[in-house]
Amino acid sequence: MHQEEQIAGVHSLGQVANFKTNSKIPIEKIPIALNTKLKKSIRIIKAEEVDENFHSRLSCKQKTYRYIINNNEIESSIYRNLECFIPQKLDIEKMKLAIKYFEGKHDFKAFKASGTSSKSSVRTIYKTNIVEKENGRIWIELTRKWFFV
Repeated sequence: MHQEEQIAGVHSLGQVANFKTNSKIPIEKIPIALNTKLKKSIRIIKAEEVDENFHSRLSCKQKTYRYIINNNEIESSIYRNLECFIPQKLDIEKMKLAIKYFEGKHDFKAFKASGTSSKSSVRTIYKTNIVEKENGRIWIELTRKWFFV
């Protein structure tokens, strides 16, 4: 990754959303109907009925953040804005030892985006993981319990 470049924005997999509707569309057809109206960068995979009290943000139990390092010799043209490119061979075993320091309660103020609505930047990370993929990617995963603040 070049020093002047920054990876910006958030990309989500498995994001849950909810809404109320009186639509006559069968539940299994909702994703197809919604996908015809959404930008190509947003896809609805599944729809299901939930309890009236369910709230996609407030009912969330955990959140996993995944950071991807491209540890190949050549940077990807397609995924260049979705991953960090480091061509020097990284020591996965040392990374696995180091990531354990993220576990526990920490103040992540330095990582907080300006203008965010969260009152506190203190988070408790209860699970960390480093996964070396066969395609030269390294996944860094941090999981925290989600308490909406």
